[in-house]
Amino acid sequence: MRRREFITLLGGAAASVASPLAARAQQPTVPVIGFLTAGSLGTVDTAAFRQGLAENGYTDGRNVAIEYRLAEGNFDRLPALAADLIQRRPAIIVAGGSTSALAAKAAAPTIPLVFLAADDPVRFGLVASLSPPGGNATGLNLLTSELTTKRLELIRELVPVTSVLAVLVNLRSPESEPQLKDIERAARAIGQEIRTLAASSNPEIEAAFAALVKSRDGVLLVANDALFDGSRNQIVALAASHAIPTIYDRRAYAVAGGLISYGTHYPDGYRRLGVYAAKILNGAKPADLPVEQSTKFELVINSKAAKSLGLDIPAKLLALADEVIE
Repeated sequence: MRRREFITLLGGAAASVASPLAARAQQPTVPVIGFLTAGSLGTVDTAAFRQGLAENGYTDGRNVAIEYRLAEGNFDRLPALAADLIQRRPAIIVAGGSTSALAAKAAAPTIPLVFLAADDPVRFGLVASLSPPGGNATGLNLLTSELTTKRLELIRELVPVTSVLAVLVNLRSPESEPQLKDIERAARAIGQEIRTLAASSNPEIEAAFAALVKSRDGVLLVANDALFDGSRNQIVALAASHAIPTIYDRRAYAVAGGLISYGTHYPDGYRRLGVYAAKILNGAKPADLPVEQSTKFELVINSKAAKSLGLDIPAKLLALADEVIE
């Protein structure tokens, strides 16, 4: 082969390699949504979140990319996960839970933040006010603690409560103290004595149920917590095996076999979280988006669990229930 022909061939080959590389370099990168949560992926309604995004023109894998960082119930991991997440240069951070939101805010105060808070975000220092929130964060308040009084009333309606009602709480969670105060306040309002059972790991959950059986308190309320939500099958199984009537804060427990749940409709909350994330991607400022509050709640009763406990569900509760699982 002549030298001139070889050089021409080599130049053509180089161009053929460089062209796709150059084309890829010119393609615009899609914005990244960083999703930080103290729970596990199984505790996040990703389908509802993606639905909220899709309603406003964003599809994961097409014109937006979602990066998940999951603490799996270990709150101590959140700062490191938040620091790792910002290495992806997210356009926005979505936080599932107040503690996750605080970790994201501390790691990246200049990145827009949308949170799903179980309780008052003003009390946790996430925003200065609900409307307008000011700063660089906004989101949705699930009103978890505000619904505690209703949960206490519902379990007392279903079960002849003994003098003491036990509360399972994770005292290692930064969100546990204000939540427990709200539970105690709600209990005092209706004259209900409560006893706290602390558990911060799966073995401690087992020990808490053993203590509950020994004390014979007989009725249990499970506090909202990422660890408990990720361990819902364990908790439901322990409640069933020890024949302990238990009330929970979300439908997933009742679906898993739990007796009764009352709380925010979580799919609606995650969908609205996606809507807010999309609005910010479209140019809205968090400071101009008021913190919304849950408006959709659900009472779910598992009739099979009631029968196994020898409980007759009052007609009043059946009429109020949004869903009765047979």
